Amino acid sequence: MRDDQLKALFDQQAAGYDQQWAGMAPIREALYLLLDALFAGLPEDARILCVGVGTGAELAHLAERFPGWRFTVVDPSGAMLEVCRQRAERGGFLSRCRFHQGYLDTLPAGPGHHGATCFLVSQFLLEAGIRTAFFREIARRLEPGGVLANADLASDTQSPAYATLLRSWLTLMSSAGVQAAMLERARAAYAKDVAILPAQRVAGLIEAGGFEAPVQFFQAGLMHGWFCVRKAEPALG
Repeated sequence: MRDDQLKALFDQQAAGYDQQWAGMAPIREALYLLLDALFAGLPEDARILCVGVGTGAELAHLAERFPGWRFTVVDPSGAMLEVCRQRAERGGFLSRCRFHQGYLDTLPAGPGHHGATCFLVSQFLLEAGIRTAFFREIARRLEPGGVLANADLASDTQSPAYATLLRSWLTLMSSAGVQAAMLERARAAYAKDVAILPAQRVAGLIEAGGFEAPVQFFQAGLMHGWFCVRKAEPALG
């Protein structure tokens, strides 16, 4: 799927996105519970980069949990970003956010960030080189020693286990109230529009982008999460 098609898709989904995926909240909350512990050592006035923030679920969580943090919020979908902005206004942390509509490589230079989140974003980059370059863009915007929490769908799609995991994942989404049309769209997307790779391969792409070896800290079905530290002098060329 091209960038413009992906952006248009998320623009269309923005208004009802949170309601559509509300039944999957327990997985999201488990991810955030572990994220709190991983990010707990960051400064009280940390600068956090939220890449592909969507409607701002992780932003709202972190803003409430760490009231001194400031956020750079990036998403190419203007509709998603507007929902996120409204959430920040309702939550009382709008003044702590800098919003940027566009892809990460268009974000103007600024002070380095102490941490970054990137949840279910890089999986849409189908070419390995482009995906590594994306992680390199994140590394460029972190302070040396800054940390990244990344989550993506991952599996060895050639293994017999994948069929079982995919079936259970779609069943989970169905039982969580995801509409049938969305389930069929997801099934089709996983086959051609989402780069579902073995977890070790995803970790390798992150590391090649300028990070120390990622540590997998989370898995729920097909969703995996990795935590990593920016190298002191990553290859950012």
